This record gives sequence, C-alpha cells and structure tokens, in this order.
Amino acid sequence: MVSVIDEPDVRVVRLDRPDQRNALRPRDLDVLRDSVREAEQPVVYLSGAGPAFCAGADLGVVNELDEDAARDFAQQGQRTMNAIEDAETVVVAGIDGAARGGGVELALACDVRIATPAATFAETGVTIGLFGAWGGTRRLPRTVGAADAADVSLSGRVVDAEAAHRMGLVSRVVGDPRRVADEIAANDPAALCELKRLLTNRSKTRQQQDDREAAAFADLIENRK
Repeated sequence: MVSVIDEPDVRVVRLDRPDQRNALRPRDLDVLRDSVREAEQPVVYLSGAGPAFCAGADLGVVNELDEDAARDFAQQGQRTMNAIEDAETVVVAGIDGAARGGGVELALACDVRIATPAATFAETGVTIGLFGAWGGTRRLPRTVGAADAADVSLSGRVVDAEAAHRMGLVSRVVGDPRRVADEIAANDPAALCELKRLLTNRSKTRQQQDDREAAAFADLIENRK
C-alpha cells in the first residue's frame, strides 16, 4: 500500500505496509511509480511507515514466481525505479530504519538520500540465492564506487547510517529527513527542475544492463525450483 499527501510544495509519498516492513508487491510498484511521476510539486518526499524504510520485494510474491514471471517482476521494478529517477520533480528519500534489497534500490533511484541514525542498509538477496534486480547493479556502483558496491552486494552485510554516509550511499544523517525535503522545496521550482536534469547522470547503456539484470534474476528463480 502506498499513501499520498499533497502539500503546496511537497508531495509526501509513504510506503504503508508496516506489518510487512513495507515490502513491495507488483501493485505497489505501479502505485509508487504513478505517485512520483504525477506529482505537480517540485519535491516528492518518500518514506516508509513503521520501523523500516522498505524490505524490498515481497518474498511471498517472489517465492511463487516462475522464470517468466520473475523476469516480468524484475522489469516492472526497473520501470518504477527508472520513472522515479527520470521524474521532473526532485525525489528525496527519508530513510528511517531498515532498507533491504529492493529498498536499497528504491533509495538509489531517488535524487537525495537522507538517513536517520536508525537507518541500516543491506543487499541481502545473495544470502538466499538471489539479488536485487531493479537497477541496483547499475546504480550502486555509480553511487558508491565499484569497490564498496562489490563489498556490500557480495557480502550481504548490514551497513549502518554512518558507514552509508562515509561511502556516499546517503548524503546526510539527521534526526528528521523531512526537513531536508522542505529545505530543497523552499528554492525556485524552475531552477530545481533544471538542476536535476543537468545533474542526473543517466547511463547510455541502461536498457542493456536492465535486460541482463532481469534475465539473471529470472534464471536464479528458475534454478531454485
């Protein structure tokens, strides 16, 4: 479930399945994509309800996938993350609590990532024979560098907020990430839009990498049967 609150300068988008650590199902991905893409405000603030930011893909869904459905699910997630990255509005992720797997990929798709001291990050898919397939293999190295991306992805280790800040996964660690969204929204909307367009580093090989990622995820799902 995704909830939306419209304020004059900020659209607040919240993942709202706290009992499931805000894990994302196919329908949640579609609503999340549209909630960001259709925002008329200059800033979207994205957060999670309860003690977690986002646990990533709902494993109840993942465990029922066959190879074709797994590829479709991966591609659906990629479309959502790409839409967030490509949105004209500035998207600020307020990360309080755990971000795991697809939750890390969701944060990476946002323009600005702000953590609280309680935030933690991990690419835990490798521990169950999978990996995040929503653009993380492209965005994580671009954000933190190849060495840290390999360490985080291949170990599955949990990274706390300060370590995430040191490696560049988040830009600030603060008590209230929403204040950063308000700080950004106080600036000129046209300038924000133009700056985002100029600052965003979109890979020319995005589609090729996304296709490889979805195919590899589907293959792992098939081999788990």
